[in-house]
Amino acid sequence: MNINELKNLTESLLETFLNAGQKAIELRNKGLKTTFKSDNSPVTNGDLEVDKLLRERIIQTTPNIPLISEETVNLNKNNEYKNFWLVDPIDGTKEYINNKDEFTLNASLVIDLEPAIGVIYAPAKKRLFYSYGNGYSFEKFEQKKTQLECKKKTKKGEVHAVSNSFKPSPEVLETHKKFNVKNFINMRSSYKFCVIATGEFDLYAAKARAYEWDIAAGHAIVKHAGGIVTTLDEKEFKYGKTDYKNLTLLVKRAENLEI
Repeated sequence: MNINELKNLTESLLETFLNAGQKAIELRNKGLKTTFKSDNSPVTNGDLEVDKLLRERIIQTTPNIPLISEETVNLNKNNEYKNFWLVDPIDGTKEYINNKDEFTLNASLVIDLEPAIGVIYAPAKKRLFYSYGNGYSFEKFEQKKTQLECKKKTKKGEVHAVSNSFKPSPEVLETHKKFNVKNFINMRSSYKFCVIATGEFDLYAAKARAYEWDIAAGHAIVKHAGGIVTTLDEKEFKYGKTDYKNLTLLVKRAENLEI
């Protein structure tokens, strides 16, 4: 796909994300129905309804591209695709259940094992992020559209990180030390990627955890905003792994995080 095709495809999905986010909030306000998956992680009727809305729209728009969603994937079947959609209808389900505001709706189109499109919506914050190529990463908030460039908003000379844990692993703490991280805050969903793309934070490091659908959309948004996404040892991060499991992860706003 050329850049215009990617742009048109991305923008055709935005209204569906807004509607699905509104539905997620409405269902939470009514009282969620929660069950548990085989791995003991929670899933709600909100997760399933959002999944249905996103999948239907994406399949309607690109019927010939395979779609892999957290809520419908068969983990016993190896991924053999190079071009495919990754959908995480609600990332941060526990936050969603507990009336927190950082949960997100996510979709990414992977082409040749790299994320070509990313869409993330944080409905409780009313922040919509999307991208479709280098230099084409944006946020929409209250009808205002802003181009994202990973431009530093934290104090110069200081490095501020986000973490998926209040107690990061030794390898993550070592990475924080390497990049002179002054402090970090806990953030549970893909919203972490968005606040790096906006320049509100500088770095996110994680040990090998979660699945490709948890990070692909955020990867696209940060990369297309000019940020850098690699493994902790700064090797290329590719998608299409047979079991969908992530490697270690390092997300940097820029090469020099202090300016």
